[in-house]
Amino acid sequence: MSNFPFLSVLTVAPLVGALVVALLPRSRPDLAKLVAFGWSLLVLVLSVVMWFAFSAGGDRFQFRESYPWIPNWSVRFTFEVDGIALVMLMLIAILVPLVILASWHDAESSKRSVPVYFALLLVLECTMIGVFAAADVFLFYVFFEVMLVPMYFLIGSYGGHQRQYAAVKFFLYSLVGGLFMLAAVIGLWVVGGKTFDWQALSQAEFATNTARWLFLGFFIAFAIKAPFFPFHTWLPDAGGAAPAGAAALLVGVLDKVGTFGILRYCLPLFPEASRWFAPWALALGVIGIIYAALLAVGQNDLKRLVSYTSIAHFGFIGVGIFAFTTQAGTGAVLYMLNHGLATGLLFLVVGMLIARRGSALISDFGGAGKLVPVLAGVLFFAGLASLALPGTAPFVSEFLVLIGTFTVNKPVAVIATLGIILAAAYVLWMVQRTTQGTLNPALTEVEGMRRDLTLREKVVVAPLIALIVLLGFYPKPVTDVINPAVQATMQDVGKSDPAPEVGSVQEASR
Repeated sequence: MSNFPFLSVLTVAPLVGALVVALLPRSRPDLAKLVAFGWSLLVLVLSVVMWFAFSAGGDRFQFRESYPWIPNWSVRFTFEVDGIALVMLMLIAILVPLVILASWHDAESSKRSVPVYFALLLVLECTMIGVFAAADVFLFYVFFEVMLVPMYFLIGSYGGHQRQYAAVKFFLYSLVGGLFMLAAVIGLWVVGGKTFDWQALSQAEFATNTARWLFLGFFIAFAIKAPFFPFHTWLPDAGGAAPAGAAALLVGVLDKVGTFGILRYCLPLFPEASRWFAPWALALGVIGIIYAALLAVGQNDLKRLVSYTSIAHFGFIGVGIFAFTTQAGTGAVLYMLNHGLATGLLFLVVGMLIARRGSALISDFGGAGKLVPVLAGVLFFAGLASLALPGTAPFVSEFLVLIGTFTVNKPVAVIATLGIILAAAYVLWMVQRTTQGTLNPALTEVEGMRRDLTLREKVVVAPLIALIVLLGFYPKPVTDVINPAVQATMQDVGKSDPAPEVGSVQEASR
C-alpha cells in the first residue's frame, strides 16, 4: 500500500466530487447532499487506510510523489507527508463529512443553490488536503492562495449578517499575507539554487540577513493565516458571518495552515532566523492568549466569542512552536488536532443552537437547557473541552505546551497559564447565560427551541465527543506519529531538549 498514490488521489477526489455535485440540477438538493456526503466518506476511508499504511518508525517523509509541471521553473507536483501533515489530513477527512451533515439545511435557509454550496465544501477539502500534502514550495503557495476562493464564496454567499464585509475582509487580509509569501517564494527560488523542492531547499545555506528577510516574508503570511496577534482582526468577523459548518472548517483547519507553515517552512529552512525571531514570536503568542481571552469574555455574539477563543488557543500553539523543545512542539501539533476537534464541535453545536433560536446573541437566550437539555449538555461538554478540562483531548496538548515551555522559559509559561483561568471565565459564563438560569419567556414562543437534537445532529456530534474523550485519556496513537517529525524539526532548528537539573534527578530517584 505504500506505493499507492494516496496523496494525489486524496487531493483530486474531492475536486471530482465537487464537479459532480455542481452539475446536479438545483431542483435536486437532496441528491446533491447525498453525493457530497458519500464523496467525503470516500476521502475519509482512503485517509484511514493511509494512516495505517504510514510507518511511525520509518522515514520522516512518506508517500512521496513527484510529477512534472513547469520545467522551466523547476516546479513539480510533489507530494509527501510527515507525521505532522498526516495528522492534519486526518483532521480534514474527519471534519468534512460531519460538516456536510451538520450543514444539511444551511444552504436552503440562505435561499441559494444547494448543489453549489456542497460543491464549494468539496473544493475547499481539495485545497486543504493539497496545502498540507505539498512538498514543492510553489505548489504549496498555489494551494495556499486558491483555498481562499471557496471560503470567500461560502462566507459571502451563504453567511449571515455582514457576510459580504466579512468575506472581503477575510480575502484582503489573506491576499496581503499571500503577497508577502510570494515575494519570499521568489526570493527563495533565486537564492536557493533555482528550485522549489523542499528537500533540496532544506539542504541549502543562506546568508544571515537574507534568511531573516525570507523568514519574515513567510512568517507574516502564516501569522495572518493562523491568526496571531496583531494580525487577528479578520477572524471574528469571518467566523461570526460564516455558516456554522464553514466556520468550523475555517477555525478548525484553514487557520492551522499558518502554524503548519511555520513548522514546515520557517523553522527547517531558516533555522538561525527562527532562533533570532523566537522571542518576538513568543511575545506575540502570550499577548494573543491574554488579549483574545479578555475580548472573548465581553462578547455577546456566540460565533464571535468562539472565534476569539480560537485566537487565544493559537497563542498557545505559537508558544509551543517557538519554545523549541520536543515536548512543547509535540503539544503544539497535538493542539492543532485537538483544537480542530473541540472548536469544530463547539462551532457546530453553537450553529445548531443559533438555527433554533434564529439569533446568535447570547442575550436572546437564557435557560435554554430546560427546552433542549441534550443540546445544552453537548454545548457544555464542548465548552469544557475548549477550556482544556482534564480528561478531554485539549488538556493533554495544553499541558505539554506549558510544561515543555516551562523548562526553557518560565515567565512565558507562567503568563500563558493565566489564559487557562480566563478560558474558564468566558466558557462557563457563555454556558450559564445561554442554557442555565431562569428560562427566557421569549424562547417558549420560538418553535425551533422545542426541538432537541435530531438523529442527524447526534450522528454529527457523537464522533467528535468520542475522539475528544479518547484522545484525552489515550493520545499515544497520535503522539507516536507526531513525535518523530517534531524531533526532526527541532534538529533542523539546531535545538535540543534541556538536560534535567541535577537536583530534580536526585529527587526523582528518591
